Amino acid sequence: MIKFPYGISDFHKIMTEDYFYVDRTDRIPVIEDTRHTLLFLRPRRFGKSLLLSMLENYYDVAKLDQFEVMFGGLDIGQDPTPLCNQYYVMRWDFSAVDPQGGTGQIRRVLHQHINDAISEFQARYQSRLQYEIKISAENAHSSFHSLLTAVKMSPHRLYLFIDEYDNFANEVLISDKSRYKALVQGEGALKSIFKMVKFGLSGQGLDRVFIAGVSPIALSDMTSGFNIATNIYLDPKFNDLCGFTESEIMPILQTIVKRCGLGSDKADEALSVMRAYYNSFRFSYYDETHIYNPTLVLYFLDTFQNTCRYPDELLDENLAMDRSKLRYIAGLPEGGQLLLDLLNDNDPLTIYKLSRRFGVEDVLHERKDRMFMGSLLYYFGILTLVGYSPMKRTILRIPNQVARGLYLERIQKMILPESDHASQAQVAGDSLYLKGDMQLVCDFIENSYYHVFSNRDYRWANELTVKTLFLTVLYNDMLYSIESEPALQRRYADLAMIRRPDAWDQPFFDVLIEFKYVKLKRDGKAELSLSQDAVRNMSYDELFSLKSVQEKLASARPALANYAAVLQQKYGDGLHLRRFTVVSIGFERLVWEETTN
Repeated sequence: MIKFPYGISDFHKIMTEDYFYVDRTDRIPVIEDTRHTLLFLRPRRFGKSLLLSMLENYYDVAKLDQFEVMFGGLDIGQDPTPLCNQYYVMRWDFSAVDPQGGTGQIRRVLHQHINDAISEFQARYQSRLQYEIKISAENAHSSFHSLLTAVKMSPHRLYLFIDEYDNFANEVLISDKSRYKALVQGEGALKSIFKMVKFGLSGQGLDRVFIAGVSPIALSDMTSGFNIATNIYLDPKFNDLCGFTESEIMPILQTIVKRCGLGSDKADEALSVMRAYYNSFRFSYYDETHIYNPTLVLYFLDTFQNTCRYPDELLDENLAMDRSKLRYIAGLPEGGQLLLDLLNDNDPLTIYKLSRRFGVEDVLHERKDRMFMGSLLYYFGILTLVGYSPMKRTILRIPNQVARGLYLERIQKMILPESDHASQAQVAGDSLYLKGDMQLVCDFIENSYYHVFSNRDYRWANELTVKTLFLTVLYNDMLYSIESEPALQRRYADLAMIRRPDAWDQPFFDVLIEFKYVKLKRDGKAELSLSQDAVRNMSYDELFSLKSVQEKLASARPALANYAAVLQQKYGDGLHLRRFTVVSIGFERLVWEETTN
């Protein structure tokens, strides 16, 4: 059995207890040659802590006798750099700093965390130091100064690792902007800590600093206190510094498939599922390699190995905290509209540039435009880079199906905040999955979503809007691979719901849907010269018989037949496909037709 280090970020434990590890030690020389003070950003649960742990163990002067055990079988073990095992190392992990309470309490907890790290440092290295470190219980600045004095009087220097540097700044920003301002402006606690680090780098015994975090929030406000870090998070040399590539995952899947006694084609099948749900992160404009989220990959592999089945729920709940970031964006002016627009795969978000800094004035007072919101969603890992447009604008999109599910969940709660609507939507979706009955889904959307739309919502009314609403009802990653606008031999269907490979033997239908939209008078250039009230009061049969509706239905039939033929060729007799056209008449009524020939 392969020991997967799911939830483990201790490099020493991974290497000495024979856990699975993807080697990134070949980047150590590149990191050394870049600069002495580095800032590296990646989304939550993307392997940053393990990266720092690996670097700590490599540079730690106290780990020299364990070098061969930990690094002998890795790339760097064949040709270590001269700085190997030449530093005292210390780590601050700000994810351990509770963001709750007032700024005074946060300051105390922050200083206590640093003092604890200095105490650990003292216990580890005191025998190597000539000067005793004096720890001030109320003042971590004084403690750190004492540590630097001890370091300067020894033959080695300090390498400081700061993990999740922005953790409590992110949390405070979303929950309480006034506390955030107090933390980073003036002599705020966070700003003063980084001024202290900057002092240490000025020949005071601190030689190198590696800072990891999620976003550049607070950097602008700390500039006067700490303006010397080199940002490497968009550097193509470090695009895959954290995370897995497809070529690294496939051999593991082949091993698991063999041990489970499954057919060799199961490895390709499993990779196709992982590709849809976990792949497509990209962190450089100039390196197009797509990266898999490592936490989700290990979650999948561990479950697959132990049960010989894929996980039922493909979203690991360890990443569920990303929901709070989407809730924050949805609450901003224009934020809800942005979330809806992002689900249009044919028109990805294009912004002037990726914001590198978010200052307190931006956060508190400036308009939260699409550049601000798109950049924030990128850093949080809910959007990813596509690259540059011809005009050198930044293009962003939703990376994969796990992230898409979070968007759909937020949109449903944004439009229908009452919790009982989720269960009603589930009942409606089940009627389609099990019975091929579209009517209950249409009824739910008509009576729930359409009922609450305000006048301003008509400005974005189109087929994409209707499709998005259906996706919020139908998305179910336990049963289906649901793709919006899947490519079918260079032709496109609006929505294809195909049973997951591990649900292929279940009595559910595969579903293909085309969406059409009929504009009413108020929608600009009308396709139907009827008012909202008139449409609301017409019977279903009267609506279905309207010329504009019949034209929309007729235009969809050949396309559905073509898409169905491609899917039938791909999946064979196991495909249980039902084909539908749904026509939305304004945002008032829905009619539908099932195509059977």
